[in-house]
Amino acid sequence: MIAVRDVCKRFGAVEVLKGISLTVARGEVAAVIGGSGSGKSTLLRCINGLEAFEAGSVDVGDCRIGPRIDPRRDSALLQKVRRRVGFVFQQFNLFAHMTALDNVIEAPVHVLDLDRDAAIERARRLLERVGLPADAMQRYPHEFSGGQRQRIAIARALAVEPEVLVCDEPVSALDVSVQATVLNLLLDLQESLGLAYLFISHDLAVVKYMADEVLVMRAGEVVERGTPEAIFARPQHEYTKKLIAAIPRGYEGRIPIQGRN
Repeated sequence: MIAVRDVCKRFGAVEVLKGISLTVARGEVAAVIGGSGSGKSTLLRCINGLEAFEAGSVDVGDCRIGPRIDPRRDSALLQKVRRRVGFVFQQFNLFAHMTALDNVIEAPVHVLDLDRDAAIERARRLLERVGLPADAMQRYPHEFSGGQRQRIAIARALAVEPEVLVCDEPVSALDVSVQATVLNLLLDLQESLGLAYLFISHDLAVVKYMADEVLVMRAGEVVERGTPEAIFARPQHEYTKKLIAAIPRGYEGRIPIQGRN
């Protein structure tokens, strides 16, 4: 679903991505972990075509983003890419002046070019699917809890019928008990819809439960990759060892989620 090959990105003289490569297959959860400044956010912006890069390529389904992409020249390509990828963010990114229903309607109307009646019906079904009561759909974001707002954001991400969800710290703003329900929802949706996930997090406990593959980034490079079991049990790189050693005792098992088979 996503294939990033040898992507290099500079900001002035600073090389922020140094030949990054990763793949995310259908039905797979790939997780990228790393501290502030590791290049995680820049990588996401390159995948979505929001940042041009100097070398390499990004394939999203059958769409290829090459070096030095231009939003005006390549607008049709970027529109296709953004139909295939849904984003779920840490701070929800909902429109405060719109109801829950209207927040989800926007994408089908503008991206899928549905008429408003069809978009409303689609939005209602998605909000019900993520567990929002029908009588709450006309409420505004500030009237919901953090977990409910993230459910609305997930419904909005699904509204363009994506093949991949990119989840950028999707539960770090939530209480631990709420994190569990949101993570379980994401796992259920992945199984029922056949989605691939690219999961960005600094929370190693969440990553261990969610991911099929883990990539550790430091200063624009992938310094280690492997299964969660291998990364946690036998970390090879000194940076990975430091990240794992920094987890407070007892913290790793604090999220009572289903786990992966």
